[in-house]
Amino acid sequence: MGETGSVAVEDPRFAAFFPPDAQLERIAEGFIWAEGPVWFDEIGELRFSDIPNNRMMAWTQEGGLRLFRQPAQSTNGHTRDRDGAMISCEHTGRCVSRTRMDDTYEVLATHWQGKRLNSPNDVVVKSDGSIWFTDPPYGIISDHEGIRAESEIGSNNVYRIDPDTGVVDLVADDFDRPNGLAFSVDESVLYIADSGRARGHGFGTDDSRPHHVRALTVVDGRRLGASRVVCEVDRVPDGLRVDTEDLLWISAADGVHCFTPAGERLGRVRVPEVVANLTFGGPDRARLFICGTSSIYAIDTTRCGAQWP
Repeated sequence: MGETGSVAVEDPRFAAFFPPDAQLERIAEGFIWAEGPVWFDEIGELRFSDIPNNRMMAWTQEGGLRLFRQPAQSTNGHTRDRDGAMISCEHTGRCVSRTRMDDTYEVLATHWQGKRLNSPNDVVVKSDGSIWFTDPPYGIISDHEGIRAESEIGSNNVYRIDPDTGVVDLVADDFDRPNGLAFSVDESVLYIADSGRARGHGFGTDDSRPHHVRALTVVDGRRLGASRVVCEVDRVPDGLRVDTEDLLWISAADGVHCFTPAGERLGRVRVPEVVANLTFGGPDRARLFICGTSSIYAIDTTRCGAQWP
C-alpha cells in the first residue's frame, strides 16, 4: 500500500507497528556474514556471530562494538535458556553449547544415535527447559562457514535436547534445509523455516526447492505432529521471531517480512543488505535488531518480542 522510509506497508495494521519517526539505523558494520543475534536485557547487550571471521561480537548503546569471543567455533544462531545462559549453535564444533553469565562453557550435544551432527544452525528453548535446534549442512558444505565434511547422518533434521537427561531426540526429518525456528506464544506450535532454495555458499539457488515457513503442532511438549505451510517467502527465509500477538517476523534477502499465523503478509522492513537473522531487544523488547550481511541494523517498533530473544 505504501512505503515510509524503510517500512513497506501492505496492510494498514503494519503502519501502526512502528513509531511515526522510526528509522532503520546501522549500528555496527565490518562483518563478513553477521548472524544469530541474542539480547541480554540485564546488561543492555546484543551479541551476534560473524561466522566466516570465526568470532562473536557484542554491542551496547553506550559502549558500541567489542569482540566477545575469538575463535568462536564458527557459531551461528543463539538464544538464552531459562537461567539466562546463552545457548549457541556451532558450525566448526558441530555442536550445541552453553555459555553461562560467568563465562562457564559446556557442550550440550554433538551426536544423534552415534552420528556426528551436521552443523547446528538455529536454536530455541521451550519453557520446560528443552532445547530445540535445526541441523542443516551449511557449515560442512564448504570452508566458508565451517569445515568442509561429509554428513554422517545423511539428512537435515530438527532435534530436541531433553532438559533432564540431555538425550538428543529427532523431532522432524522431512525438511530440505531447516533453518530458523520459534515457538508460538502458547508453545502449541513450532514455526520452522526451510531454506532449501539456498544451496549454500557458492552454490547459488534452486527455485524447485523449498523457501517457506511451516507450522508444526507440538504434541505432549516433546514431539511434533501435524504440519502446514504458513507462507512462502520471497527469495529465502532464514531466521524468525514471534511477537506477543503471535505475528511472525521473518528475515529474507530483501529485509524482514511480517506475517500473520494464517499466512497473510502485512508488510516488511526494507534493509539494504541480505538479511540473515533478527531478534527483539532493547527496552520492553520493542527494538528490532537485524543482521544484514556486513552490518547490524536496528529499528524501533511498537511490538514486543514474545520469548527470550
